[in-house]
Amino acid sequence: MASRADNIASNLSLANFSKATELKNRIWFTIGALIVFRFLSFVPLPGVNPLILETLYSKTQGGILDIFNAFSGGSLQRMSLIALGVMPYITASIVVQLAASLHPALTALKKEGESGRKKLNQYTRYGAVFLTALQGWFLASGLEAYGASSGLQAVVNPGYLFRVGAVVSLVGGTMFLLWIGEQITSRGIGNGTSLIIMAGIVAQMPTFIANLFEGGATGSVSMFTIVFMIGMVVGLVLFICFMERATRRLLIQYPKRASQRGMMNADRSHLPLKINTAGVIPPIFASSLLLLPLTITQFAGKSVSQDSAAGAAIVTLNQYLGHGKPLYMLLYALGIIFFCFFYTAVVFNPEETAENLKRNGGFIPGIRPGKNTATYLDYVLTRITVIGAAYITVVCVIPEYVIAQTGMRLFFAGGTSLLIVVNVTVDTITQIQSHLLAHQYGDLIKKAKLKGRLR
Repeated sequence: MASRADNIASNLSLANFSKATELKNRIWFTIGALIVFRFLSFVPLPGVNPLILETLYSKTQGGILDIFNAFSGGSLQRMSLIALGVMPYITASIVVQLAASLHPALTALKKEGESGRKKLNQYTRYGAVFLTALQGWFLASGLEAYGASSGLQAVVNPGYLFRVGAVVSLVGGTMFLLWIGEQITSRGIGNGTSLIIMAGIVAQMPTFIANLFEGGATGSVSMFTIVFMIGMVVGLVLFICFMERATRRLLIQYPKRASQRGMMNADRSHLPLKINTAGVIPPIFASSLLLLPLTITQFAGKSVSQDSAAGAAIVTLNQYLGHGKPLYMLLYALGIIFFCFFYTAVVFNPEETAENLKRNGGFIPGIRPGKNTATYLDYVLTRITVIGAAYITVVCVIPEYVIAQTGMRLFFAGGTSLLIVVNVTVDTITQIQSHLLAHQYGDLIKKAKLKGRLR
C-alpha cells in the first residue's frame, strides 16, 4: 500500500504535470469552456423584464425551481438563455436508460455495442429537445401568468410570439450547453456535462459563504452556528469521499493456464461493487416528486381557492411539504431509499454479469457459475445497497434538518449539491491522474526504444 501511495504521489507531482503538454492544453480548454458557460448564464432571455425577476424568484423559492437554478448556476433566477441548463438532457438520459432496461427492442439495441450506444445517444438528444421545448413553454406561460395575477409585468409583450421566441431561445441555449459538454468530454479532461453542473453549483457557494459571514457580522447568525455549519460541511465532504470510494470487492477465479515455464497458474481478479451504485439520482428524483405540487401552485402565481375540496387539499399539502417539516423529511428519506434500490436494479444486471463471467471462464470461489452466481451477486448487491441508501439518506436529511433549525439555506435539496460536487471532483482527479500515467508510460516506452536503438 505504501509503494502504491508513493507511486500515485509521484504521478501527481508538479514535475510530471509540467511535462504533460497535452494535459495542460486539455485543462485550459476545459477552463475556457466553463467560462463561456458562466458568460451565457448572464445573457437575458428576450422579452423579459429583469427588474421583476428577483420578486418572481422569491415567490417561487422552495420548489423544484431551486434544483434547476442550482444546476444552471443561477441562470433560472436571471432567466438567461440557459435557464433550464442541462436538466432536460439529464431527464431524457434517465428515461432512455430506464427504457433500455425495460423495453426489449431498446435492450437489444443496447447490446449492439458502439453503434447501439450512438443510437441511444441520438434518442436522448431528441428527448432533450422535446423536454426543453415543453419546459420552456410552461416557463414562458408561467411568467405571463405571474404578471397577470400580481400586477407586475414580468413579460414586456405577452403572447404567443413571446412564448415561441422563449422556447426557441431556451432550446438553442440548452443544445449549445450540450455541445460545450461534448467538447469538454472529447477535447478537455472528460465528464463534460457533469463539470457544467458542478460549475453551476460551485458558482452559488460564494453567495452562501458571503451571506453566512454577513449574518455573523450583523449578529443575526451566532458564531456557534457559523462554526457548526462549516464543520458540518467539512465532515459531510470527508464522509462522502470515503463512501463514494468504498467498494465491495468479490474475488473472481479463472481456470489454470500453462505459463511459458510449463507451470500451471490460476488468474485472479476482483469484481468491484460500489456501495453507492445509484449515485445522485435518488435524491434528485425524490426531491423533484415531493416539491412538484408546491411548484405548480407557486409558479403559476395563482392563489388556490380553498372553497373546493381539491383546493383545500393542495393548500394543506403545500403546508406539510415545506422544507424542514417532519412529513417532508420522512417522505424524502423514504423516496431516497426507494430510488436507491430501483435505480441500482436498473443499472446493474446480476444475470448479465454472471453470464459474462461464465462465458469468460470466471467464477466466484464456492459459487456455481450461472444462475447461482447471479443469485449471489443479487444478494451481495442488495446488502450493500442498504448501506448506500442509509448513507445518502443521512447526507441529504441532515442539511434539511439544519436548514429547518437555523432558517439559513445551506444547499438545495438537502445535500445533493455536495454529492454532485464531490463525485465530479473525484472523477476529475482520476481523469487527470490517468492522463499523467499515460504520459509517464509514453516516456518510458520512448526511453526503452531509444536504449534498444543504441544497443
